Amino acid sequence: MHTLPTMMRTLLVAALLGVTAAFMPVAPMRSMSSCARTADVSMISHGYKDKKLNRPADQRKALLRALTTELIRHGRIKSTLVKCKAVRKTADHMVTLAKDGSLHARRQALGYIYDKQLVHALFEAAPERYGDREGGYTRVLKDGYRRGDNAEMGVIELL
Repeated sequence: MHTLPTMMRTLLVAALLGVTAAFMPVAPMRSMSSCARTADVSMISHGYKDKKLNRPADQRKALLRALTTELIRHGRIKSTLVKCKAVRKTADHMVTLAKDGSLHARRQALGYIYDKQLVHALFEAAPERYGDREGGYTRVLKDGYRRGDNAEMGVIELL
């Protein structure tokens, strides 16, 4: 009478061990003398500071170029807060290039900003406008939440 529950208990334990063994990864045997080691886990990207903005790399770069161009053209744009914080880096870099004023800096800015006349205007105005500043040429302000999807909005402006 006691043997049936004991057998069932034994079968249950064996079945559970078989199920858990199916989910356990089988580690390959490695020799300890091997100098070259391969990582079994995926690599972690340390120090990646740019936001991906839910876009592939080409679309993200085009978006940042367009926002930077419009910020320099109008002096102030309204977008989501994350995009404003992302465009702050490139806009500050363009003003730094314009303060430098060399031919190489001008060609770098022409390769990034879409409008050629805008680059020339920036290079004329930046040295006297930002000559006493060492950085921080933009200001990002919070501007509430968007009505449709409740995204946090922001305003970025050139100082």
